[in-house]
Amino acid sequence: MSLQATFPLTGQDTEKARISMLRRALVGGKLSDLGRLPRYLAFALIGCGMIWLPITGYLKAAPMTYRSNTSLILPGSGASASLNLSGIGQASSYASSAFASNAVSPTETYKRLLSADRILVAASESLGIKRHQLGSPRIQLVDQTSLIHIEMTGSSPVEAQAKADAILTAFFKELDALRADELSAREDSGLDAISDYRASVASTRSEISSLQGRSGLLSVAQYDALLDRHLALEALVQDRAALLSEKSAAVAGLEAQLGLDAQRAAATLKLFADSTYMTLLAETSRFEAELAESNAHFGPRHPVVLAASDSRNTALDAARRSAQAITGLPAEEVARLDLAPQGARAELLAHLVRTDAERVGAVEEFAVLQTRLRDSQADLTAKATAASELQDLERDFSVAEAVFATAIARAQSSKSDVYASYPLVQVLENPSLPDRPSSPNRKLAFAAGVAATFMLIVSLVLGWVRLAVITRLLNQPTKTS
Repeated sequence: MSLQATFPLTGQDTEKARISMLRRALVGGKLSDLGRLPRYLAFALIGCGMIWLPITGYLKAAPMTYRSNTSLILPGSGASASLNLSGIGQASSYASSAFASNAVSPTETYKRLLSADRILVAASESLGIKRHQLGSPRIQLVDQTSLIHIEMTGSSPVEAQAKADAILTAFFKELDALRADELSAREDSGLDAISDYRASVASTRSEISSLQGRSGLLSVAQYDALLDRHLALEALVQDRAALLSEKSAAVAGLEAQLGLDAQRAAATLKLFADSTYMTLLAETSRFEAELAESNAHFGPRHPVVLAASDSRNTALDAARRSAQAITGLPAEEVARLDLAPQGARAELLAHLVRTDAERVGAVEEFAVLQTRLRDSQADLTAKATAASELQDLERDFSVAEAVFATAIARAQSSKSDVYASYPLVQVLENPSLPDRPSSPNRKLAFAAGVAATFMLIVSLVLGWVRLAVITRLLNQPTKTS
């Protein structure tokens, strides 16, 4: 018979048994209690199964995955170029550094572009696969550098490398397309501006030609030359006026000294240059001498005196008629001529005639110069307004022409600035050919399994000795202050 049958359990004993079992489950048993061993062994086997069965299934069922790595780099320095064409203009182009602005990050821009759908679609089409079969690249930006690290996975090493190559090819092709589109847009806007500049130059040139046709003034330099010539002519007129005054004063002085004007002095010199008149004048002088001699010996009515007087008068009349014929002057004017231009008086008469001739020439020259001066002044007055307008138009034309030439030079030089909006990017590392799969990682899985198993064993050991540890902690005396 059993003890329970001999001594049946009461309700109080049953309750105590339940509390004892609960306490044993929570606190544990003694270290020497081997009756707990089957339970701990069961827990260990179940825990190891739960750890190693998923790991083993993962390692057997997970497909092999290979990872190809490649790196891009953005050079940090900018580039500049300057073109100076003599007589045309100057154009400069400057591609700033990709990292010159804090507002825009080229690496972030390229990261977004690398993961763009059109890049991935183009790469998948180049490989002949669908978009979802290509997958998405894993892009990592390296801090404090201009590096872009790209990872691409595949079921084989060659496939992973091919996918990375396809993405790089599509990326650079898209960059070229974006740069070409930017240059085309710039060129179109530049052509519109150049067309406007060309129209401005042509309009200004037409206005200049119209003004030149109306005014007869070809350039401002021509007006300046006309003005210089007018000033020189004005100075010359003043010089000739002074010279004319000098000649007029000299003629007036000689006429006052000689008692006859220049015309009579010229007639006198003309007469005494004629041999016939001089012969008649000599005969008249001879008859005048005979008459004087006769008057000295005879009376005024004596036949000799009368004959000498008649001869003198006849010779004098002949001389006067000859003088009239030679000079063309009337008789009364001939009678007032100087009939004794001998010695220094003849030289003064000749000087008077020469000075008067010079005065007459100076009068004519002065009159001509005055006419030219008036015409020049009128011409300058008429062209002054046109010269001012022409100067403004030529300045506008020079500015428009310089802007036009500079715009052409800038449009041509900007074609070399292909990295203005999309900086230069280079392949630092070509897509690698992986020599081992990146997933599943057997070593990592095995290490995780070992670590989990170790922690399970440690937890079971702590559960086995928990009663001794708890008892020791409870029985440890407290320190009193």
